[in-house]
Amino acid sequence: MNELYPIGDVARRTGLSVSAIRYYADAGIIAPSGHTGAGYRLYDVRAIASLELVRTLRDLGAGLDDIRRLLDGETSLHDLASAHLALVEARMRAFQARRAVLRTIVRQHSATEQVNLMHKLVSMSDDDRARLIEDFWTEVTDGLDLTDLVGELVRMRPRLPDDPTAEQLEAWIVLADTVRDAEFRAAVRDYFHDSFAVPDRDTAETWPEAEADRLTEILIEARAAARAGVPVDAPVARDLANRFLAVLAHLPGDPSADGEPDLDAVRLQVIASDPEPHAARGAALFDRYHALVATINGTPQPPAPGTGTPGSVWLHRAVAAL
Repeated sequence: MNELYPIGDVARRTGLSVSAIRYYADAGIIAPSGHTGAGYRLYDVRAIASLELVRTLRDLGAGLDDIRRLLDGETSLHDLASAHLALVEARMRAFQARRAVLRTIVRQHSATEQVNLMHKLVSMSDDDRARLIEDFWTEVTDGLDLTDLVGELVRMRPRLPDDPTAEQLEAWIVLADTVRDAEFRAAVRDYFHDSFAVPDRDTAETWPEAEADRLTEILIEARAAARAGVPVDAPVARDLANRFLAVLAHLPGDPSADGEPDLDAVRLQVIASDPEPHAARGAALFDRYHALVATINGTPQPPAPGTGTPGSVWLHRAVAAL
């Protein structure tokens, strides 16, 4: 015999209120299994199980129309859960974005006019974010042949994950605001042009392209050696230092007169130069940038400012150690 339970018992079993059970019956979600002679609603075990399912789905945020379609067999639980999961995740991303904006406002004591901008930055699509960063790199490297540095430039680009944390969103807000700043763009552009320009600006147009390419290659190798902690008196350091001097000695404006290049004179000229102010300038521009990109990408943080030896400084010390 299929036992029937009064609505009060059903309420205690399901945790629903009596009024909620009546509401679901009136809405056509779960009909009573029967009635008493006095007209009171009765529910069997199957109806009670359905009410428990309804309660669970409602707690998860499912709408009544979707629940009705599920119980009527018009959709599956998997499809309903999948659709609702996508909705919940979208809402979570929206809340994370709001949280990131609010936390940034609190931490930076942002001005009122910055709030709309921050909201726009954090709400950008993947394409818009990529375009903003691409525009930045295009502008600051315009007119420079940085083919050999493409790999490094790619690693310096942020890629916000599909499900970013609040910290990653905050880092993106700060980074996006930074690369939009005209003064920062100008400073980075000047730094790159100074880094890849020849020492003698008056003779720059006469530099052979092959020699300029060799210098770029040597500087890249020196940067890698510095990061790897190679001693400046190691054989590889001596090789790079000698190659560097050989290239400089054959460029227009070298300190030798006609005839064979004077490598000693070139070496003394290099030693007399001081690359550290330029390196410090680069660190001031990029230390914060690198840290923000690492946070956004979820990669290890770069060395703390001042703990790494720039490639140009390492090469200068290698020349001095010859």
